[in-house]
Amino acid sequence: MKLNEIADNAGARKARMRVGRGIGSGKGKTAGRGVKGQKSRTGVAIKGFEGGQMPLYRRIPKRGFLPPNQKSWQVVNLGTLQKAIDENKLDATKPIDAAAMLAAGLFKRAFDGVRLLGKGEIKTKIEVKVAGASASAIAAVEKAGGKVELPPKAQAEAA
Repeated sequence: MKLNEIADNAGARKARMRVGRGIGSGKGKTAGRGVKGQKSRTGVAIKGFEGGQMPLYRRIPKRGFLPPNQKSWQVVNLGTLQKAIDENKLDATKPIDAAAMLAAGLFKRAFDGVRLLGKGEIKTKIEVKVAGASASAIAAVEKAGGKVELPPKAQAEAA
């Protein structure tokens, strides 16, 4: 069998109806659109029209706001870090930063920085340099004998 010999079974695909091709076709003259009116014309888009009553999308109140320049953080949990250290993907003796985590395959993109969260447990003494960290994550790393280094602005917010 060759690729150019592959074909559908007979009758597997139905040919589309060619409308507006003479009275004998059964779909001539008005081409199945009926007679006159807006929907018989071209360029009609009245899917959201509700007969003149206020449409549903305008009756429902507007909610929420998404800031246009909002930062998005790549989240890494302590348990994930410990697992990467156990699998020798991360070197616990060197400072662990976003580039090291990226190289270890903990995430594909760092976005605006890495934020360390306290889910899971860390047993290894590590030094972590991240853009942000939760209070529980900082406490857990310090309990294990390590330290978390944050940028100056993030340190003020964490305190």
